[in-house]
Amino acid sequence: MPGATDLLPVPGVTDLPPVPGAGALTDNLTAQAHELTVAGLFMQADIVVKSVMILLVLASVVTWAIALEKSLRLRRLKRDVAALEAGVAARKGLAVAEGITGLPRLAVEAGATEWRELAAEEVGERRDRAEQAMRLTVTENLREIERGLPFLATVGSAGPFIGLFGTVWGILNSFTAIANSQDTSLAVVAPGIAEALFATAIGLVAAIPAVMWYNAFSTQLGRIGARLSTAIARLANQIGRKKLVEAAGELRRAAE
Repeated sequence: MPGATDLLPVPGVTDLPPVPGAGALTDNLTAQAHELTVAGLFMQADIVVKSVMILLVLASVVTWAIALEKSLRLRRLKRDVAALEAGVAARKGLAVAEGITGLPRLAVEAGATEWRELAAEEVGERRDRAEQAMRLTVTENLREIERGLPFLATVGSAGPFIGLFGTVWGILNSFTAIANSQDTSLAVVAPGIAEALFATAIGLVAAIPAVMWYNAFSTQLGRIGARLSTAIARLANQIGRKKLVEAAGELRRAAE
């Protein structure tokens, strides 16, 4: 029986001609693989999915712009509030306005103006009116600082759903491609599904930071407001007590 080394090659088996179109098919698959990039997924998407992606990207850019502005502004405000608290702890009275800036200074100046304008009123009335003026100033300015936070809340809540809309639209396009080509292979549906999932990913990228920044800024503003309220109440007590002490001294001197 002949060995394996004695077998002769069959003519024409090892020299088969190339399959027609095989090279083009390989090039096409390679091109599709290269198109599954961020730029490729965006360029291949239809106008609806592209609009969703652009909207979410713009929302993300605005979110980070608001976050940067609020971070810098709240940092300065915390420094000003700390200066006010230090001045109140030192019992400087209305003179504390000379060593502070920003919102605390505006509040103290508003209280001082109300205190001077009501010189003919009783001490208790002047104190209450001065404290009310300071609180109103703080409330108005904090409301102005809160601008932009509703946008963060909107992006955080609506961003995933906007991305989901793009996802659903992309999947519908994939099913349409299946119906038109009558081919259920993965190569037919993969591009549309990838584009759809990419829209959802952009929605999450926009929404997650927005929610985190909104919660952080809301918490910080709440704490700053509480610190200002406490400092204002202590300052009002100081100026009222100081006036009472001065009045008592005048009465004592008059009696003597």
